[in-house]
Amino acid sequence: MSVARDLRYLSVAGSLRAELGSGGLSPGQLLQSEAELAAAHAVSRVTIRKALGHLKSEGLVDSRQGFGWYAIAAPLRQSLSELTTIEAQISAAGRISRRRILSFAFIPAPPRAAQILGEAAVLEFTRLNLADDRPFASVTVWVPASLAADLSRRAVERRPLYELLDVTLGGATQTITAVAATRDDAERLGVARGSPLLRCERTTKDRTGRSVLLSDALFNPLVTEFVVDLPAGEQLEPTGLRLIL
Repeated sequence: MSVARDLRYLSVAGSLRAELGSGGLSPGQLLQSEAELAAAHAVSRVTIRKALGHLKSEGLVDSRQGFGWYAIAAPLRQSLSELTTIEAQISAAGRISRRRILSFAFIPAPPRAAQILGEAAVLEFTRLNLADDRPFASVTVWVPASLAADLSRRAVERRPLYELLDVTLGGATQTITAVAATRDDAERLGVARGSPLLRCERTTKDRTGRSVLLSDALFNPLVTEFVVDLPAGEQLEPTGLRLIL
């Protein structure tokens, strides 16, 4: 094998590096498959793997089972140590946060919402959360109709729901699991169908202990992560861990 052929991966890596630098591949965006990249650059998949491995060593790309290769992004971090919104933490990081409302309607409460919120009618809306105009989460929220009578589609698109409700919040319980992206999830979040997503169900209560909000959020794990601070002490087991075997 000639030296030129053996070093072809450097040329491919250079082309991909330029695409990353020009904004053609945004942070968190999936790259084409290895087969598609090989065809586009007229090289073998072995050469593509070497090129991608080279870029990985430079901290520009990474791979994850179930996704493939993607451009590395500084993750959006949400603390689990306090009750706050992801939008507030995005803004604190100097990035632009935006919401896009996909649906908004007063409906009979679905079984899970009726069980948690204890009301027969709820406001249900689904929103897409974006950071710097790139979607990272799809969230469906249920609010008791008795608390949501004055809420409008425009209001929940422009302001956090916690600021709109006439209640004093007392805390929340959040359960984080993993699910596979459906076709709709994949289209909204820009991932492949069947890709693993972080699913977070949150029940928020007021100071009296009444459940006032239920939300079901799906996060793209390529660009988001949840962080919890664990103070030193005698209890060193993972807090909040519940086995469901």
